[in-house]
Amino acid sequence: MSELAFASEILKSHVAPPSLASSVGARILAASRKLKWSFNRTRDVWYADQRVSIKPKELRKLEEVSGVEFGQQELGEVDRLISNATKLLGHKDPHISGSLATALRSLLGVMDSPRA
Repeated sequence: MSELAFASEILKSHVAPPSLASSVGARILAASRKLKWSFNRTRDVWYADQRVSIKPKELRKLEEVSGVEFGQQELGEVDRLISNATKLLGHKDPHISGSLATALRSLLGVMDSPRA
């Protein structure tokens, strides 16, 4: 998941959830006030406008306000992928499964690095 997709999802679910206001505009306004961002910036992130990139300080502010960390969500996705791959292969031997998990974790880590 990209930083922009993560930020959009966190805005909608944690910073300004549906229970906060009935209209999307009111939710965006509430989120912009909580984050101290401009309304237009918040709206662009809300709708995950591809022309927008999330700055590191904005990501930290989102994590601070929402309590959800970007890395934790990524780790959960990697663990789910590993679990699904292990089930598909059907190995019952824990040593093989552990080796497979380690290999997949390494592969996904390399693919996600900025140098890849």
